[in-house]
Amino acid sequence: MRIRSLGVIDDAVVELSPGFTAVTGETGAGKTMVVTSLGLLLGGRADPALVRIGAKSAVVEGRISVGPQAPAAVRAEEAGAELDDGALLISRTLSAEGRSRAHVGGRSVPVGLLAELADDLVAVHGQTDQQGLLRPARQRQALDRYAGDTVAVPLAKYTAAHRRLRAVATELDELTTRARERSQEADLLRFGLDEIAAAEPRPGEDTELAAEAERLGHAEALASAATLAHAALAGNPEDPEGVDATTLVAGAHRALEAVRSHDRELADLAERIGEIGILMADVAGELASYADGLDADPLRLAAVEERRAALNHLTRKYGQDIAAVLAWAEESAARLAELDGDDDRIGELTVERDALRTELGELAQTLTDARTESAKRFADAVTAELAELAMPHARVTVEIRQTEVAEDADGIEVGGRMVAYGPAGADEVELLLAPHPGAPPRPIAKGASGGELSRVMLAVEVVFAGSDPVPTYLFDEVDAGVGGKAAVEVGRRLARLAKSAQVVVVTHLPQVAAFADRQLLVAKTNDGSVTRSGVTVLEGEERVRELSRMLAGQEDSETARAHAEELLETARTGN
Repeated sequence: MRIRSLGVIDDAVVELSPGFTAVTGETGAGKTMVVTSLGLLLGGRADPALVRIGAKSAVVEGRISVGPQAPAAVRAEEAGAELDDGALLISRTLSAEGRSRAHVGGRSVPVGLLAELADDLVAVHGQTDQQGLLRPARQRQALDRYAGDTVAVPLAKYTAAHRRLRAVATELDELTTRARERSQEADLLRFGLDEIAAAEPRPGEDTELAAEAERLGHAEALASAATLAHAALAGNPEDPEGVDATTLVAGAHRALEAVRSHDRELADLAERIGEIGILMADVAGELASYADGLDADPLRLAAVEERRAALNHLTRKYGQDIAAVLAWAEESAARLAELDGDDDRIGELTVERDALRTELGELAQTLTDARTESAKRFADAVTAELAELAMPHARVTVEIRQTEVAEDADGIEVGGRMVAYGPAGADEVELLLAPHPGAPPRPIAKGASGGELSRVMLAVEVVFAGSDPVPTYLFDEVDAGVGGKAAVEVGRRLARLAKSAQVVVVTHLPQVAAFADRQLLVAKTNDGSVTRSGVTVLEGEERVRELSRMLAGQEDSETARAHAEELLETARTGN
């Protein structure tokens, strides 16, 4: 990992060992910046205050070895990244103005992708995580993770059933609390449908009646106009001397017919005049029929207006015309059927709700059984870890309990009792510690002293780390409050964990650092103007000097040097 312009670090390369790497240094030297750098590569929050004073930006670059089929590699390739000889190259740039950019495998990616990859690459365990583990809710989540599929499989079924129960309960509550509103809506719809059904409107009937009313209202004027037009075309029987259009056209046709054989153009005109005469005769006949058929019937007009008034009453209430009224009736009939079916729906939902509660009770019992079995294994594992951390008589247990509720409360039946439940089951999980024989088990936050709490939490972290499917673990000063023999045991335990995974530990304890496969020193110098910090790999005499400083605050103390060499030998031989 390369770090540039981040905090007190100007430009440094951090070379981590495949096994156990210890990061040490004076307080304020920049050990925290190493952890912060790794956090940035893992998608952590970017604070512009981290940028070194005078620099435009801070850059962290990391090279992480991954298998080609590893989840992180697959996800990175989906985002367009490319592996570099079996390694994933990740970089994070943070500007002094607060802008942040991320790159994976040569491709610019959202910072959120780094957090996704981190879940499969590194597990960070630090003081914040320890405080989080003191909360019962976090302890249940941690136990479930430790249990694996034993809990995960029934928990997935339980979660799905719980989600469905919440949806059913919500719908059921809505249906029952809005019963009055739905009843009122149904009454209004039913009244409207009855009103439309009584009128029996036909599609287009309003348009037809409007045309008929217009015709009946002007029957006399229409008949007079038709009669006059007929007389102009075909003549008036009461005026034998009158000249009509049909007679004139017929005379014109006869005049042309007499000479049509002499000129083709005139013959064509004669044919057209003949066609005019035929058309005029047809129109005259239709006018006569129209005039004879018109009937100024006041009773029919009154009936038409009455029917139009009935239809207008419907269009004022249900639509702009009869077509819209009929569409409203169709939609309302469907809605009414839905409302009328609510009682049936309430019955169906009630049956489903009760069945889901029964199913949840059974699944919750399965979860309780699985957690109880896993809790026993987990407690035994933590207790065994404590024995190696100089707490041979301490005993950790896991209490799994439920909260009973009244019969009429919202609960599920588990083990013959009505208990409260949530999205993860009905169990409350809490870690208890009995630090010595005869001491009552108490919550770990109350049952341990400061030094004991650090060891207990480290034991818990180590056990949880063993259940995490990630290749790298970062422990950030989780050994705080530990010293003496217990510190040696902490180092030995971390070294043992490093045999199956990469372990990075930021520590101030020489007993822990001595067990590391590689020790990195974060040291800063001052050239009078800019504080620089370098990260160097310690070997041989340099490592002895650093351990001596950590032991006694003096690199050249003969006693400290002897103790440092003894620590290294103890770590090497395992004694």
